[in-house]
Amino acid sequence: MRAQSLMCGLLAMSLAVTSLPVRAEMIGTPELLTPSAEAGRERVDAFLAREDVREQLVALGVDPAEAAQRVAGLTQAEIGQLSERIDALPAGAGAVELVLLLILVLLVLELAGAIDIFTRI
Repeated sequence: MRAQSLMCGLLAMSLAVTSLPVRAEMIGTPELLTPSAEAGRERVDAFLAREDVREQLVALGVDPAEAAQRVAGLTQAEIGQLSERIDALPAGAGAVELVLLLILVLLVLELAGAIDIFTRI
């Protein structure tokens, strides 16, 4: 009987402690679909920091530091447009990683005995 009262007391205390007030709100679709300004700026800065982009800027006669200053002066709307276009600019980006991932998956399936592609392994 004493164990039951002890368990009831512990249960009551745990319910009292864990039932702190919580606030939840609905998030609209535009807020979810629109990347934040910080994420867009970080994406553009990361794009400008890539070595191949810097080399292309120098080849076109643009100083990379000056380009970074101009990007820093862009408005939120301009950053948003530029960050959306970055996804389409570097054609073939990630192709090497995709091929390596495919080879890794095939190798794991081969070693697991699910497929028989690599006959000499």
